[in-house]
Amino acid sequence: MRHLKAFHVFHVAASSPSYTEAANRLNITHGAVSKQIKVLENHLSLPLFYRQGRNLHLTQEGELLKGYTEQAFQALDAGVNMLYRMKNPCLEVSCEPTLTMRWLMPRLADFYLSSGADVRLSTAGGPVTLGTTGLSLAIRRDDFALSHDYQKTRLVDEWVGPVFSPEYWEQVKQEPGKIKLLHSQTRPQAWDDWSSSYGDTFLAGNAGQSFAHFYFCFQAAVDGLGAAIGSYPLVVDDLKRGNLIAPFGFIPSGHDYILLSHNRAADQLEQKFTHWLQGGLSACVPTRVEREGQLPC
Repeated sequence: MRHLKAFHVFHVAASSPSYTEAANRLNITHGAVSKQIKVLENHLSLPLFYRQGRNLHLTQEGELLKGYTEQAFQALDAGVNMLYRMKNPCLEVSCEPTLTMRWLMPRLADFYLSSGADVRLSTAGGPVTLGTTGLSLAIRRDDFALSHDYQKTRLVDEWVGPVFSPEYWEQVKQEPGKIKLLHSQTRPQAWDDWSSSYGDTFLAGNAGQSFAHFYFCFQAAVDGLGAAIGSYPLVVDDLKRGNLIAPFGFIPSGHDYILLSHNRAADQLEQKFTHWLQGGLSACVPTRVEREGQLPC
């Protein structure tokens, strides 16, 4: 394309407060910026900037061209990123923070060994806009309304129940009124929802302690500070290690963990990750013994 350099200089200058700022961003001189703008104006036979006092402003034609150059260079960036990902496979995934920390990250090395691809994680919950900064997939709990036309893949139904450190349970199992309820500000109704589904409100009046995030509740439970409502995939590793127990068992929460993806055919890497994720999370369902719990007689 003729005058591609001039178009690039214009693209940067059009979004800069001055030629001097544009020159700094491009690592060239002020005069070089001015020269390339003049080359483009001569080529188009149109003025792109006008001076008002000490400041330069885009003309109407310049504003129009700015819109086109933004589209063109965004498309070029997207193409370069795609080529880079073809050479260096990497998947951008957003995931619930606690699920990321307590289930996904400890297992990502297995995915890398099987696929040779990196997964770049960002943590968030609730609504998501795929496509931002290359985001391809989002793992969520389905407790919000979808605002986009995304494909939704069910991963596993959620089972929940109170979890304790073994030592703390020994202290309180004969006196349930002494159980401290650990709450999360991100799921403030977790205990109420469990009590309602469990069919008993005998813990409703117990003292409690609130934390900013769900994963703090689980660490506090492991450390013997109280009992937390555990979503099974989030506590399964600590249950297996004996760091936590679930004497009340687990019951369905009425929610699922889901994978959100673009409403288009998935590429090969997205397919591999989806199948790997489905295989791992589909096993995160409590056994019959775990569902029933082990309350003292």
